[in-house]
Amino acid sequence: MTMPRPAAAWLSVAGVAMVALTAAGLYCESRDRMPWYFHNAPDHLPWFIAAALAQGVVYLAAVLLVFRRGGESSSLIVILAVAAITRLPITLSTPYLSSDAYRYIWDGRVQAHGINPYRFAPSDPHLKPLQDTAIYHNINRREYAHTIYPPVAEMLFLAITRVSESIIWMKATMVAFEALALWLLMRLLTGLRLPLEHVIIYAWNPVALWEFAGSGHVDSVAIAFIALALLARSRERAVLTGFGLACATMVKFYPALLFPTLYRRWDWKMPAAFAATMIVSYAPYLGVGTGVIGFLPLYLREEGLTNGSRFYLAELLRTGLKIQWFGPTSCLVVVGLILATVAAFAFVRSSKGQRGWLVGAAAIVTAALVVFSPHYPWYFAWVLAIFCALPYAPVLYLVTASPLLYVTLMDGSARMLLRINTLLYCSFVMFVLFDLVARGRYGRRFGVIRWMRGPAKRDGHAVRR
Repeated sequence: MTMPRPAAAWLSVAGVAMVALTAAGLYCESRDRMPWYFHNAPDHLPWFIAAALAQGVVYLAAVLLVFRRGGESSSLIVILAVAAITRLPITLSTPYLSSDAYRYIWDGRVQAHGINPYRFAPSDPHLKPLQDTAIYHNINRREYAHTIYPPVAEMLFLAITRVSESIIWMKATMVAFEALALWLLMRLLTGLRLPLEHVIIYAWNPVALWEFAGSGHVDSVAIAFIALALLARSRERAVLTGFGLACATMVKFYPALLFPTLYRRWDWKMPAAFAATMIVSYAPYLGVGTGVIGFLPLYLREEGLTNGSRFYLAELLRTGLKIQWFGPTSCLVVVGLILATVAAFAFVRSSKGQRGWLVGAAAIVTAALVVFSPHYPWYFAWVLAIFCALPYAPVLYLVTASPLLYVTLMDGSARMLLRINTLLYCSFVMFVLFDLVARGRYGRRFGVIRWMRGPAKRDGHAVRR
């Protein structure tokens, strides 16, 4: 059954609202003379945060509409058109929330001159001829940080910058990988016999919009490879699954968490392809020895991942509840046990058909978000690739609410971060509990919960309830 015309019209109205709020966000950015990373208190950042959160409300309403009413070809066209229209002006703007894309260009430039990007920090005297005002002076941690990015990301930076070293071109390439991810996700949905309109979960999410089109984060490349790995796993193509997951891991390390659920029991091809891809990707950079890990150890310390201050639950116990005995070692042990338990669950579930490994993947990424409690919104966006195929309302809420973390750009104190995380994760837990109670008490009749289960299936085909 196709989407009724009024529902399609409301989806178009939501799209117009998304475009209007995108314009509002860009206006707030333009009112600040320089991005936030040049000064500590941008005047219009609160208004930008409000616009991003308002987009989140519209986004969740649009997702609700699509899931409650089913879909047709015209609704998919609206979804993809709005995704493209909102990204175009943001891609053409100057990065406002992060300067990471300038490091990407720098790493590509260094490699083009035959220099291993893991060898020198940008401020090293050996690189003085490459230093300029357009790129070099916008690099964060340039005085002391070797690059942190894994080798597939570095190869990509080299390839992109050989076309152009402009920041707009770098961001446009990241948006192109988003388009690739959407195409792969639609093929995954087709294989799972789910409506293609589920791609709205990724395509309209404000976090993906501002972090990839706006800031040009390389995480969009990792998401494209994650989508490839998910598609390959759904088709039981072990070598391609291992290759896709390894490439995603060699762009950003966190996709490795998906290994237990994408692995099929007694299969040697997937882990062999995973290991071989990682070894081959590192080979060109091994001239610096152990230096290929770059800035990663110092970054983990800087971000509080080694002493436990990064983890919200640990910080809540120590700071909020004054439980001082819960030190760094205890924190890391608990985190390891939680992730190991969830990984074991995912591994067991992975043998129970298509829904089994998807449930395992969803469990792993949800646990990772809660346990690691990222400080930056772009680390929330990667889970959307999985929840396109297995939607879950509380996680979509958590991802969409993560722009609240931008408040810490104005007040970076540990106390403010604790407050924001408390607001995010306590509301998330309340949503999870509400979902569980509603499912148990009202079951299929409860509309707000039912919409996240997706269309029912009849004779192998998705239909509207």
